[in-house]
Amino acid sequence: MKQIGVGFLEKKEIIDTIVEIESQADATLQTLSTLKDEIANLLEENQTLRMENKHLRERLEEEMKEAKESEESGGLTKSRLNLENIYEDGFHVCNMFYGQRRVEDEPCAFCLEVIYGER
Repeated sequence: MKQIGVGFLEKKEIIDTIVEIESQADATLQTLSTLKDEIANLLEENQTLRMENKHLRERLEEEMKEAKESEESGGLTKSRLNLENIYEDGFHVCNMFYGQRRVEDEPCAFCLEVIYGER
């Protein structure tokens, strides 16, 4: 009879061990599933940041190119260069006389302030 009892305990321990391993496997599977979701989110965020970084680098290159062109043209922006060209063609660019022809190409302090004044 002792042998039957011992065998039964061994079988119960084996079943308990299997149940415990199954429980641990389920917990591990849940952890893996959570990690997979987190990695997917991180990869998506990483891709978004890469695209944003690329766009920012392109924008920075444009800005640097414009700054270099501005330096080469005497420090004026494109819009101020356009105003300077209009002024040199004999027209006012100031808000007081905008579009009117300058009499005998006389200098206008207001126009000069608009073109060359502080930015």
